[in-house]
Amino acid sequence: MAQHWADFQYDIYLNGTTGAVPRLPTDPTRLEELAEHRLGPGPTGYVAGSAGDGSTARANRAALARRRIVPRMLRDVHERDLTTEVLGRTVPAPLALAPVGVLSIMHPDAETAAALAAAAHGVPYILSSASSTPMEQVAEAMGDGERWFQLYWGKDREVTRSFLTRARAAGYTALFVTLDTPILGWRPRDLDQAYLPFLHGVGTANYFTDPAFQAGLAKPVHEDPNAAVLHFLGLFGDPGHTWPDLAFLREHWDGPIVLKGVLHPDDARLAADAGVDGVVVSNHGGRQVAGAVAAADALPGVADAVGDRLTVLFDSGVRTGDDVFKALALGARAVLLGRPYVYGLGLDGQAGVEHVVRCVLAELDLTLALAGHTGPATVTSADLVEHPA
Repeated sequence: MAQHWADFQYDIYLNGTTGAVPRLPTDPTRLEELAEHRLGPGPTGYVAGSAGDGSTARANRAALARRRIVPRMLRDVHERDLTTEVLGRTVPAPLALAPVGVLSIMHPDAETAAALAAAAHGVPYILSSASSTPMEQVAEAMGDGERWFQLYWGKDREVTRSFLTRARAAGYTALFVTLDTPILGWRPRDLDQAYLPFLHGVGTANYFTDPAFQAGLAKPVHEDPNAAVLHFLGLFGDPGHTWPDLAFLREHWDGPIVLKGVLHPDDARLAADAGVDGVVVSNHGGRQVAGAVAAADALPGVADAVGDRLTVLFDSGVRTGDDVFKALALGARAVLLGRPYVYGLGLDGQAGVEHVVRCVLAELDLTLALAGHTGPATVTSADLVEHPA
């Protein structure tokens, strides 16, 4: 039976009869400001910060705001089902938690708490290569929960091969390869604080526990952690990768491969030609290229170019349920939610992440119904109008 996500609002109202109110705002756009007040400037800046003057992150939000939903009336929307098939897996809604690294800077329970929150509601969790918890530990905590693995595709082929082997053995079913971060973008909020967690060995758990990585060290990690950090920095990214190199990943991963960071229709076509299974239309939440195209503005062109050849997913700028609706209308099969759940984690641990997931999906469920739809599949560009900026 389909889950009624919208019932969350009635749970809140009923709890209110006892005087209880939600611990966190039900408007996810308010979480960033709350995090700014409650958490340290380094961690908050690392999550909230963007490339350059922040224009790309602002453009992401503006591009979604320009699209306005046109509700339709007198359609039977009593029974709704948000179930969606993504990469051959059936998920309860068109939503997954995006890969965000170094979550221990936000909360001591880190990636494990976020993964448990996702699993509690059947939402796929994408673990970052740069997690502060080893992939096996997160997998064990999740049990049968749907989990996907994000790869930062570095210089060391043996480490990459080892990561893929470990991820497959730990039950991660899809591989998300981030293409837009072969080097770090210019991020003033981090630079002004001189804050890069990796330099302190945070976000390196998968590397420091990896046998292929350890083989490149003169001494064990615990004996010379500084040398381990320097080795990590030397292999983390690789600006030299090109399209033919994807063959190496396909050779060592037998599940779906998704390329994350695609914005140009021609790159999407090259991805389809390379035989991958999906792309994420994303500008890394505005963290890599200042002045870049808004992800929502890029989405229709990519969907038109390859939507019949591979799975098109979306992130960057998504905060609310109506944002998810708009992304579906613009051609996405499902959406990856990033910063809001990270703020929820920082503010209230696993419960905070669950709160954010339930708020976003309740609002999506209600938006679908009020716009005249019983599920994601019927949402199209005809449900939107675009207002000039």
